[in-house]
Amino acid sequence: MNILLNILIVTITFFFMEFVAWFTHKYVMHGFMWFLHRDHHEPHDSFLEKNDWFAFMFAIPSALLWYLGVAHDNDLMFYIGIGIAIYGVAYFLVHDVIVHQRVKILRNWNNPYVRAIRRAHKIHHKKLAKEGAESFGFVIVPKKYWEKKTSSLL
Repeated sequence: MNILLNILIVTITFFFMEFVAWFTHKYVMHGFMWFLHRDHHEPHDSFLEKNDWFAFMFAIPSALLWYLGVAHDNDLMFYIGIGIAIYGVAYFLVHDVIVHQRVKILRNWNNPYVRAIRRAHKIHHKKLAKEGAESFGFVIVPKKYWEKKTSSLL
């Protein structure tokens, strides 16, 4: 029974992190921390971006919860930390590998989910400025980007 509860905690945390990422992207990254996110919206030749600091910032609560969960024999903290970490890996795969192709693997991956996530993120990057962007989510793609007739979106 504990295994099912732990899987539920990890799953709920994973999906809650999509909301946290959406909120952070819309109101923090495109808000008062735009100075760290701006270079992600601008053309550049560098592999690393100031924007990469956000991955480090998201890793801190995950690592802290893992540590506290183990140190205090607290399964809830430990599995929430696992959920945050799994979301971080999914975010990296979707955002950095599949969409931006910063790591040159899965370049020819072409299925409805990949097309929808690339479409949604391309719309987000149409705006080079802090204001006016849309589609702030990462792993969950809004329905309108799944539809085939999206030429008006691009």
